Amino acid sequence: MHASHDVLIVGGGLVGASLAIALDRIGLDVGLVEAAPPGALPAVFDERNLSFAEATLNALDALGVLARLRAPTGPIRRIHISRRGDFGRTVLEAQRYGREEFGRVVVARDFGEALEARLAELPRLLRYRPVRFVGLADGGDGWRAVRLADGAGERTVRARLLVAADGTRSGVREALGIGTEEHDYGQTLFVARLRGERAPDGTAYERLGRDGPTALLPRGDRHYGLIHGVASDDADAVAGLDEAGFLARVQDAFGWRAGRLLSCGARSLYPAIRVLAQRTVAARAVLVGNAAQTIHPIGAQGFNLGLRDAMTLAELIEDRRRAGDGDCGSDALLARYLERRREDRERTVGFSDGLARLSANDTELMRPLRSLGLFAFDRLASAQSFLVGGAMGYRGDVPALCRNDRAAAVSGGERGGRA
Repeated sequence: MHASHDVLIVGGGLVGASLAIALDRIGLDVGLVEAAPPGALPAVFDERNLSFAEATLNALDALGVLARLRAPTGPIRRIHISRRGDFGRTVLEAQRYGREEFGRVVVARDFGEALEARLAELPRLLRYRPVRFVGLADGGDGWRAVRLADGAGERTVRARLLVAADGTRSGVREALGIGTEEHDYGQTLFVARLRGERAPDGTAYERLGRDGPTALLPRGDRHYGLIHGVASDDADAVAGLDEAGFLARVQDAFGWRAGRLLSCGARSLYPAIRVLAQRTVAARAVLVGNAAQTIHPIGAQGFNLGLRDAMTLAELIEDRRRAGDGDCGSDALLARYLERRREDRERTVGFSDGLARLSANDTELMRPLRSLGLFAFDRLASAQSFLVGGAMGYRGDVPALCRNDRAAAVSGGERGGRA
């Protein structure tokens, strides 16, 4: 006899774990396939700094995850955007839009520990760990069959819906025969914790440049979360710099808005490569998070977009169950998922890619046009509203939990609010 679930999620990272929590709260039988053994966090939960939009915070609060964060988080009260070598800048102020903050900065490791604490409380969730995805099998009518392996050998697990949340190089996506479109930006991003002469004041800085952004995010520990882009050809040389040399390079790229940069923690680096799945659904299967789209981190949209994938899927399944349809992998549900996610995905991917390409274009003609654009965004309310809506996670058809619409989430009222 094969084990069977309503939903089987492959990948226990940020999006997969969040989806498991959302599905458990509506009473589903969920299996979660994780590569990390008990007591260890997935590699994605490292010292990276995650910028959570307001919509993301709303959902994580409703799921009971925010309350389990132990380290202080950093509020983002304003966003300062500029480009090295160009005049003009754009400053977005949360108070101008009736908010105390646009979002918060959370350290990935602390977020991973909060998710783990919440997962441990779920009464129905079955966790397969450490287990790896091997491939697909014939599940029979109305089922997906998934081959899993661990130290004891191989087994087959069936599910009404298979969710690929296994990251950029998704094995599930490949097994489903879904191709990808890739673009290498030729940039490598260095991530670290950095201390400046001036403590963070709630400003998130996005300093654009030819070789990628240099961003300083206000953490909750009086440090900044640094993202520093360099040309990929220079990555090895930059990785070899000592602390003083690296700080001097960042200071030159960023400027003096945080005063003198004083110290820097351990550095990690990641290539900037966009990977888009050509399809995000198949028969009784769906891709979410980085398995569906891995985008340039400029503007800090990646995880926020993936979480909205997960919350929309959970909402649709809950609505179907309330209507008396318990098949969470039906063609009708997946078609509705595609419809609900299309606008948000297209607009967010387009914004991220366009900003990355535009900021890297160093031609003489582009520089004054880009500077005028920064000036216009700083002066025009309609242009600012476009940026603010995206920064807060309100693009397209927004799931109820992300809107903090508790009444709709509980009573089954109007769903699918738009922004």
